[in-house]
Amino acid sequence: MVVYKFGGASVADAQNIKNVAAIIKAYSSGPLVVVISAMGKTTNALEEILRATRNNENKSELVTQLRTCHEEILTNLYGSSKQNQQLSRLLDQLEENLVKFQDMPYDMAYDQVVSFGELISTTIISEYLNEIGITNELIDAREIIRTDDTYREGIIDWKTTEKHVKKTLADKNLVITQGFIGGTNDGLTTTLGREGSDFTAAILSFCLDAEYMAIWKDVPGILTADPRLFENVAKIDRLSYKEAIEMTYYGAKVIHPKTIKPIQNKNIPLWVKSFKHPEAEGTLISGEIELTYPPMIVVEPNQALIHISTKDFSFVGEEHLSKLFKKFNDHRVRINMMRNTAISFSVCTNDIKERIEHLIQDVQHEFNIVIDHGLELITLRHYTEDLITSLRKGKIVLFEERLRQTIQIVVKDVPDMIRKK
Repeated sequence: MVVYKFGGASVADAQNIKNVAAIIKAYSSGPLVVVISAMGKTTNALEEILRATRNNENKSELVTQLRTCHEEILTNLYGSSKQNQQLSRLLDQLEENLVKFQDMPYDMAYDQVVSFGELISTTIISEYLNEIGITNELIDAREIIRTDDTYREGIIDWKTTEKHVKKTLADKNLVITQGFIGGTNDGLTTTLGREGSDFTAAILSFCLDAEYMAIWKDVPGILTADPRLFENVAKIDRLSYKEAIEMTYYGAKVIHPKTIKPIQNKNIPLWVKSFKHPEAEGTLISGEIELTYPPMIVVEPNQALIHISTKDFSFVGEEHLSKLFKKFNDHRVRINMMRNTAISFSVCTNDIKERIEHLIQDVQHEFNIVIDHGLELITLRHYTEDLITSLRKGKIVLFEERLRQTIQIVVKDVPDMIRKK
């Protein structure tokens, strides 16, 4: 068994879907499970629809735009206008859920709405593949991937999931299923975290003891930096699991952070390949090997620096830290970097306004809080001093941590200053 994952860019339009079909058709070595994300920017569109609904704004035009976008893809796929009853049914269910969950907690409502991106994309692609003679079976991921009710970041029930996956998929030849989504024991939809389709593929690879897993991207493999931000980036031909998990932890966007652990546990190789050039080799992630790596840069925008200090000038000791870590966990504020001094504790975190506000409300009676917003976290693996100097240019460094192979710097841009005349 082999597991493929195709992201939103790879199925963003009819031409790309035809390209995906060609890649699937070219695979003939045995059973294949294909995990597919929502098309293009559909997840963003669904988030906007949910926002409008929660604010009691008119959402009908946004829903119409979503319907039109997918209908245009159908028309371009088949060369003529084509009605898809399943698509109409899913869009009707979406509108029902917008009403049904409008007054429910936001994260719960989010999962019941945003999950329709994957349900729609897999429905369209599965039917198209069958139409062109690539026989497949569409399996609802919510029926096989079981999670708890931690909405937007569902925690996997591995024992139940493995049982369902093996029972449902083990004897199939070609399966199409959704990334990003799972289901609770109560029949509600959960999501696995933004961009979580990679994690879905890793879960299925683990449960099926896959021969290998492949993630198909719009880049030639894993690169030394984001080509949208840096020039002269290079492809890395091979990475160890350890190096890959370090990069994803620090924010590299090519692979979801939770992807590596399940496949490493069973020593399943992971290929990151280009759907634009499927014949190219890509990047292989596999077991521990002696490799020498070039400098690699990961840039995380939209960061906040939270400074916490005791009100009575007492030391920030283990008791305080234990309490604070629990509060960060309770409010799902992810710590990207941290440092404590005698009377303070500073952390860099993703600047998610609602979660940070709830955290502050929960601890401000006991601690003083100061927050810097609009920051950037730069992580360098296998750094050189020249590269560090280059990346600091035009920046104010607020926070820095250095380890043997890694340096992290929290920065903000230097404001433009014009000399007075």
